[in-house]
Amino acid sequence: MNAGVNKAEKLQIFSVRDFATFIGLVLMCIVISIFAPVFLSLNNLVNVVMQSSINAIIAIGLTFVILTGGIDLSVGSIVAFAGVVMGSSLQAGHPLVVSLLIGVSIGVLCGFINGFLITKGKLPPFIATLGMMSISRGLALVYTNGRPVSGFDKAFRWFGTGDLFGIPSQIIITIVLYAAAYYILKYTRLGRYTYAIGGNEEATRLSGINVNRYKVAIYSISGLMSAVGAIVLTARLNSAQPIAGMNYELDAIAATVIGGTSTVGGEGKITGTLIGALIMGVLRNGLNILNVSSYLQQVIIGVVIVIAVLIDKYQK
Repeated sequence: MNAGVNKAEKLQIFSVRDFATFIGLVLMCIVISIFAPVFLSLNNLVNVVMQSSINAIIAIGLTFVILTGGIDLSVGSIVAFAGVVMGSSLQAGHPLVVSLLIGVSIGVLCGFINGFLITKGKLPPFIATLGMMSISRGLALVYTNGRPVSGFDKAFRWFGTGDLFGIPSQIIITIVLYAAAYYILKYTRLGRYTYAIGGNEEATRLSGINVNRYKVAIYSISGLMSAVGAIVLTARLNSAQPIAGMNYELDAIAATVIGGTSTVGGEGKITGTLIGALIMGVLRNGLNILNVSSYLQQVIIGVVIVIAVLIDKYQK
């Protein structure tokens, strides 16, 4: 009997919380479509998914971090920094693969420094990543003298505007990354230790696990996802801007929390984060269609985040 239960749990992709969040997404779509029927048009729905992709990608890294009980406020600034360095490399005539590796390396390096400051420097995640947020943004502005870097070739722009068999490249990239993240969290040592650290870090350390090493790896993953988000964003806009990524950390954190990842760590699923990112995309798109003021939108999104955290606390 127990073996059958364990097997069922292994095969389970969506949790009960994921299902409840998905129902919330569907209800939100129905309510918005009542007031704005154009919302359910195929073009708009595809647009919502594409608009959600960058936030969804960045939220993968935030899911790993928040599962450990941490936070990463630097993701938006890393998007800008990785984007402008990569864009400058492309404009300098470097091969596409080299430029992509440079952008990815910037993201991983920033994440590694965050993890190092948290584990070896003993800084709270909030302070360490807040500092990196300012440093990365400042470096992006200094590197470009505050000017955007634009005009890239077609091969690079595929990552933001291309397609494969009629499926937009942004959606393909997002699906591939979520499949990889799901596998890592579900079936690898890194995934198991990510949950263990968030559940009880001291017990995990006493069991002989090198907690510091895994936390550095997790923050590096967060930086990596920010860099991938920078690739997609830069390719879509055909421009890398030092002011890109403003408030992206808020949307990514919101997607993660709305998706059911506990703010104190140890609980959550990557599938829930994907649904949370779609909820954020639907909410923003619906409010725009309904001509809601951008200022009021910030209030509504803030309320949604607070409600999601309250639900998490109530369930505990």
